[in-house]
Amino acid sequence: MPTFTLDDRLERDSVHVVDLSLSQVRLSRDARYPWLVLVPRRADVVELFDLDEADQRELWREATALGQAMMTHWRGDKLNVATLGNVVAQLHVHVIVRFADDPAWPGPVWGQGEAETYAEAALDERCETIRRLARTLDAG
Repeated sequence: MPTFTLDDRLERDSVHVVDLSLSQVRLSRDARYPWLVLVPRRADVVELFDLDEADQRELWREATALGQAMMTHWRGDKLNVATLGNVVAQLHVHVIVRFADDPAWPGPVWGQGEAETYAEAALDERCETIRRLARTLDAG
């Protein structure tokens, strides 16, 4: 049976934060946005339909519940949830809190300006916030 392996680009562009029931939750290294990437821990998954129905439901549950918790915490103006996969084929879901005054508003975040790197303390704090929000998913 094949094992889950994370795409090199996802590994490079994000930081592992926590594992949910299905997904590895990763924080984008771009500090301009509260931006998570959920990667189902299943081997050889490229498209949503590559997951069985139970995993499809769980991925959507994780993305929407975590997105709702993020919106509540950061008081965003809009939540963007997307699967693109044009550059990285491995199935992954972007969950991004958007603000009317963010650098890319109202357009997409991709290809807009230069990514900003987290200071170490800010990265640690953001990861701990995400872990705390993720713990509430299974408590509810």
